[in-house]
Amino acid sequence: MLGLGWDVVPSRGPQAELVPMVIMCGRDGRALSDDHLVFFNQIASPDGSISFAGSEDQEQIDVDLSQVPDDVSKIAVLLYVDPDVRGPGTFGPVKNAYLRIATDTNRELLRFTVPQGNLDKINAMILGELYRHSGGWKFRALGQGYEAGLAAVAADFRLKL
Repeated sequence: MLGLGWDVVPSRGPQAELVPMVIMCGRDGRALSDDHLVFFNQIASPDGSISFAGSEDQEQIDVDLSQVPDDVSKIAVLLYVDPDVRGPGTFGPVKNAYLRIATDTNRELLRFTVPQGNLDKINAMILGELYRHSGGWKFRALGQGYEAGLAAVAADFRLKL
């Protein structure tokens, strides 16, 4: 289970409306296809191994690693600011953003909290990735921000958004 959460500091300007997204990638690090993107308009992967679920966190994504197809080498976990909900925004007012990995019984295995810093120009971020390694799965914390938002994410992962 992937749990995501964050706090948003209130402001008089546009509020950041964060949206989680998971991209299933092949060996080249790119999305296998546009169907291998899991987000609010496509809440499950084609094979059913990844799906959005209810949560104690703000968002929860269930991942059955034993069911992930063999051609998936990496599962990238992202958050982006949805410009269609409240207008343009950034991660500037976002505090305490985290990604945690837990078992199906909600026992937390690890937690990555995005370091505080100047995020006023960042409007999309890769929090981390699960990746295949020596017959198993590992996690890499990233916190890699994008100033060009979903367009940059789409270019990096070869998606048509």
